[in-house]
Amino acid sequence: MIDSRPSWDEYFVKITKQVSERSTCLRRKVGAILVRDKRILATGYNGAPSGIKHCYEVGCLREAQGVASGERHELCRGLHAEQNALIQAALYGVAVKGASIYCTHQPCALCAKMLINAGIVEIFYAEGYPDPLAQDLLNEAGIKLKKLSLDSSENT
Repeated sequence: MIDSRPSWDEYFVKITKQVSERSTCLRRKVGAILVRDKRILATGYNGAPSGIKHCYEVGCLREAQGVASGERHELCRGLHAEQNALIQAALYGVAVKGASIYCTHQPCALCAKMLINAGIVEIFYAEGYPDPLAQDLLNEAGIKLKKLSLDSSENT
């Protein structure tokens, strides 16, 4: 009998896509999950903080100001998916040191710095992101970065 189940990496990267569907961002839906020992520790998606109006309600500040993707992250109402996953873990007392993170998109420099300090050991992502500083920081920190496809036939 042939095992037709997805690999663990394929399984987790596909879950990030489902998590991203909760995003309230008008520009890009991003999902992230923190995993250790094949167990999901926390999830996160990009959107405004709890109790704050979402961009779909008030409009996109970055779009209104013509801010390019990968620039001026502070000009946004929302948190990134990776940030929300780390915050959820902290909020519920879940240790993430030694964990991996699976993301729909490669982390930006801000998230890369947080993931480095949180003790994340490897990052799996499905789509690139225009932030060369993030790549440099992760390389310097020795964090493994691996691109995976949401299409399992491409992950062989």
